[in-house]
Amino acid sequence: MNGELLLKIARQSIASAFGLAPEVDKEALVARYPELAREQATFVTLTINGGLRGCIGSIVPHRRLIDDLVANARAAAFEDPRFSPLKAEEFENVDIEVSLLSVPQPLEYTDIEDLRQKIRPEVDGVILQLDGRQATFLPQVWEDLNDFDLFFAHLCLKAGLPQNCLAYHPTIFTYQVEKFKECDSAGCR
Repeated sequence: MNGELLLKIARQSIASAFGLAPEVDKEALVARYPELAREQATFVTLTINGGLRGCIGSIVPHRRLIDDLVANARAAAFEDPRFSPLKAEEFENVDIEVSLLSVPQPLEYTDIEDLRQKIRPEVDGVILQLDGRQATFLPQVWEDLNDFDLFFAHLCLKAGLPQNCLAYHPTIFTYQVEKFKECDSAGCR
C-alpha cells in the first residue's frame, strides 16, 4: 500500500474542512488506485509535538478504504471526545499517522499468565471486551505502555472497567497494523 498517498488523503480530508484544500475526490482516486476500493479498517492518529491530539478509527472493515480513511481523519481532528476540535492554527503543526488494521482474531487463553505468554508486545493490537464494554489499543501503544500489566491496566480503564479486569477473564482479540507516518528529509515530524 502506498503510505504517502494515504497520508496525503488524510491530510487533505482535514485541510478541506478548514477550506484549505478541495474535498477529496474519492472516485477519481479509486479509479487511479483501485486498492482504495477494498474494504479496510483504518485508524488515524494526530499528534502535536509528540503529544496525542486525536485518534479515531475502525476496528473491523466495513467500508471502502478511502471512505474509512477520510471519515476517520476528520473524526480524529474534530470528533475525538477526549479533545476539543482541532483549530486551523494547530493544523500546520499536526503530524498524521495512518494505521491499516488486519481483521481481529479471537485469542483463547486460560488465565492471565497464559495471556501474558500469547500477547506479543509491539506487534499485537488488543481489543478487550467485558460486560458490554470494549476498548482497544493499537500496537503503537506498547511504545508508551511497554509493560504487560501497565498496558492491560490502562486498557481496562479505557473500557470503563476496573484496572484489574483481566481477573474477570475478558474476551480478547488481537490484530496487527501496517502504519505510515509523515516524514520528510529531516525525519518524522
